[in-house]
Amino acid sequence: MRIRDRRADDVPEINLVPLIDVILVLIIFFVITTTFDARSVLRVELPRATGEANTGSDSLSLLINAEGRYFVDDREALRTDVESLKRTLLEVAGDDRDRTVLLRADARTPWQAVVTAYDALAQLGFTRVANATAPEAPAASPP
Repeated sequence: MRIRDRRADDVPEINLVPLIDVILVLIIFFVITTTFDARSVLRVELPRATGEANTGSDSLSLLINAEGRYFVDDREALRTDVESLKRTLLEVAGDDRDRTVLLRADARTPWQAVVTAYDALAQLGFTRVANATAPEAPAASPP
């Protein structure tokens, strides 16, 4: 008489419910954290000027806030010196020097921060720089 071992027929199985729970939590975490927009946090008051708006869709955005901090597209430069700004520009732009750089400096930005930005752009070989301004406030007409 042959005696069978019942344990040999047991097929090991992996319970997928905890794995699915962990994956759903990770998906929710990544969806929530990627919806934050860094530009909505930065408040910049642009200087006012008259003229036509000319924005390129492939332009590189260089933002300088009122404290003199630099933001290239959505990446912040670690320090406010030329070398740090150049490193950040290289990381974002790569080898493309033909892109237009849209310089958005707050109206309260120290002039040295703007000069440092121009210096870094010139050292890297960017030749097309546009300054962003806000439109002039309409003058109130006399009654």
